[in-house]
Amino acid sequence: MLDRISIVGLHVRGNHGVFTSERAAGQEFVVDAMLWLDAAPAAAADDLSLTADYGAITDRLAAIVAGEPVALIETLADRLAAACLTDELVREAEVTVHKPYAPLPHQFDDIAVTIRRRRP
Repeated sequence: MLDRISIVGLHVRGNHGVFTSERAAGQEFVVDAMLWLDAAPAAAADDLSLTADYGAITDRLAAIVAGEPVALIETLADRLAAACLTDELVREAEVTVHKPYAPLPHQFDDIAVTIRRRRP
């Protein structure tokens, strides 16, 4: 059975979207990432090097959201999940990208895409 590290509510400004106005003005995105791994060795040894460093992972995720714009949050979520899996100890990652300020003509609380990827 795998253990889980949760990163919830990472707020980052990015310029993603289909519309030119979204790319020009930017908006806040919120990212949740669930990382599955075996945390037992790290817990037993009390050693950060034996687990996923969530500080380093949040830095990577924030850089991607703040970086190169994409049209779809599906693409953004896929890139974020791939970044989580670059950590050799992470076996599976589930990433949700929230776009609470999506330019829609209707009132809504959130628009989100969740992607789950695992190491082959």
